[in-house]
Amino acid sequence: MSEHNTNELVRKIFEAYLENKNLRKTPERFAILEEIYSRNDHFDVETLYIHMKNQKYRVSRATVYNTLELLVSCDLVTKHQFGKNMAQFEKSYGYRQHDHVICIECGKVVEFCDPRIHQIQSMVGELLKFDIKHHSLNLYGFCLDCSVKQKMKENALAESHN
Repeated sequence: MSEHNTNELVRKIFEAYLENKNLRKTPERFAILEEIYSRNDHFDVETLYIHMKNQKYRVSRATVYNTLELLVSCDLVTKHQFGKNMAQFEKSYGYRQHDHVICIECGKVVEFCDPRIHQIQSMVGELLKFDIKHHSLNLYGFCLDCSVKQKMKENALAESHN
């Protein structure tokens, strides 16, 4: 599906959701949706807000936050808690199931997809008589850059004790 078709479809889904909930269909809400679907990364509320302000959109932090919650409610955006008490978001409509590796030092998030995880999900569902619809797997560690910095600190510390 092309990016244009996806954007039209998510707009229609969001419009229907807002109508169904008797909520206003404001230009700001649709601008936020459009901005999210033009991205290919994970982001937090503040990052999205600042980016939109820099693009000259007239949106408040509260509007960004509230719109994100609406988009999560209608499954167009996924909310993640990767630690450090800050929620991160990513678009979710039409995107394959994937998992995450998160650096506990700098917060870098890397997506990966391994078909063996889907096989495990299917097997566990069968064994436990569950109709599993989706899963979430987050692995935490140190990215290469942070690992190198950590080793350099440890070496410097060891040398200073000699």
